[in-house]
Amino acid sequence: MPQCLRVESMTKLSVNINKIATLRNARGGNSPDVIKAAQDIERFGAQGITVHPRPDERHITYKDVRDLKPLLKTEFNIEGNPKEKKFVDLVLEVKPSQITLVPDTQGQLTSDHGWDTVANKDYLKDIISVFKSQHIRTSIFVDANIKMVEGAKETGTDRIELYTEEYARLYSTQKEKVILPFREAAKRAAELGLGINAGHDLNLDNLKFFKQNIPNLLEVSIGHALISDALYFGLENTVQLYLRQLK
Repeated sequence: MPQCLRVESMTKLSVNINKIATLRNARGGNSPDVIKAAQDIERFGAQGITVHPRPDERHITYKDVRDLKPLLKTEFNIEGNPKEKKFVDLVLEVKPSQITLVPDTQGQLTSDHGWDTVANKDYLKDIISVFKSQHIRTSIFVDANIKMVEGAKETGTDRIELYTEEYARLYSTQKEKVILPFREAAKRAAELGLGINAGHDLNLDNLKFFKQNIPNLLEVSIGHALISDALYFGLENTVQLYLRQLK
């Protein structure tokens, strides 16, 4: 086994603040203050902020993205479907630390699958070259499938983000079995020189086991569970609880 697969990496926590914006938008106005919340989350120890502006702007708005960029001190990760020209224009204007390409469809409730990196190789290669020409790190949302990981390598992406919904769904009953494809996908990504991120339905129950079993995990993006937990534990304490799971 290559030595690189044995390396213990520090895993960064990037907090997705979409749900804070959802709460704000439910009443209009600016309560809760999304920008202040993002700054507080950084102050509480998170190493990144993630947003996923959708075409209907039902949570994070394009204005939010523009307002956040000059104020954030940690990594800024923007997720979205690059087939939306308006979205691509926003990313090129804002120039975040990282763009995560997600194959969402119009009106989709939440992300529910990764890219078919084989069928979409040429398209992904072209759009990734656009972002990389502006020195924006790129990550592709993929299922835990070695073929899709190998296809991602062919696109020129810097990283992949493993879509962890299946892991989270089966964790309570089949954690030893369900972790296997994620571990193998991560190992293959490391062999190919791809950075490894992960996200979707990770929470305080399943995060530590995932971290312990995925080699070279650079970043997790967590939103819904973390913001929900903050209703009970408080935002600062919740960020700290998640950070502890990644040690």
